[in-house]
Amino acid sequence: MQALSPKAEAEIRQGRYLVQLLGCGTCHTDGALTGQPRSDRLLAGSSVGIAYSNPLLEENPGVVFPPNLTPDQDTGIGRWSEEDIVRFLRSGMDPVARRHLPVMPWPAYASLSDEDASAIASYLKNLAPVRHRVPANVGPGWATSAEFVYFGVYRSQ
Repeated sequence: MQALSPKAEAEIRQGRYLVQLLGCGTCHTDGALTGQPRSDRLLAGSSVGIAYSNPLLEENPGVVFPPNLTPDQDTGIGRWSEEDIVRFLRSGMDPVARRHLPVMPWPAYASLSDEDASAIASYLKNLAPVRHRVPANVGPGWATSAEFVYFGVYRSQ
């Protein structure tokens, strides 16, 4: 592996700091959503999903599974460029032009500075790849056999 320049090392450190500050590992680390984070799967996605529709009103709520953010080629973001990551952070739009739900708070990240967004992308691309496939997301009304949590206050009419 090629040695990194001091500037690249500083950018990666800044990206690590921002990822920790933003709490990315809270959702994207297996076990973290249930209070048992697995250090061997740091940022490698969650097998426990997050309900985004009201599970108190729907037998089968919509559930998203936080994806693997490590640069694994098959189960993570290894095929994404740093520009793809920056675009996703700011718009929720992945490399194939699918917009993702704001469960991942991309609307709040839209105002990240160019430097901070690039630092996050650089940090993620320089993580050790972790092979970990998460369950597929499901829409409201569809069942999942995977565990999920839900957050928020729901109101009914």
